[in-house]
Amino acid sequence: MKYRQLTKEQFESLHEEFSKFLATQSIDVNEWTAIKNDNPSLAEEEMNLFSDVVWEDVLTRTKYLEHFSPQTINLFKCNDIEMKRIVIKVNKDIDLLSENGYYWLIENYNNQEVSFLQGSKKYSEERNLEIFDLIEKGSSISNGKLFDFFEKIIS
Repeated sequence: MKYRQLTKEQFESLHEEFSKFLATQSIDVNEWTAIKNDNPSLAEEEMNLFSDVVWEDVLTRTKYLEHFSPQTINLFKCNDIEMKRIVIKVNKDIDLLSENGYYWLIENYNNQEVSFLQGSKKYSEERNLEIFDLIEKGSSISNGKLFDFFEKIIS
């Protein structure tokens, strides 16, 4: 398996897509029930394969990631060849995970208590694997508005 199996909740939300996936392999609902009961390892393989297909699609379409901690925000722009990163550090007793802390930063980004770092690096392994690793470490896929906002400010 290239990534990880989807969670039960993710499978439930992708129920229709999973049914279509099974149909492409000529597995109908009755046969799927039989496979789950009689051959759990084959069922597990099918679920793993579907999970990899879903992850590959999601990761390929991912352009931005965000990772928040109480004093730091990491923003990533995932291009084809390299990943750009902006790190925002607040040296003040503010919790960026709270709504008040977040809005304080947006309104006070030019405060001397706020520092920025930026850089970029080429992927050391496959692009999607690196993005997946960041997601597994707590990053969330985003629309990129925060990255673009801060990129304009520090450029």
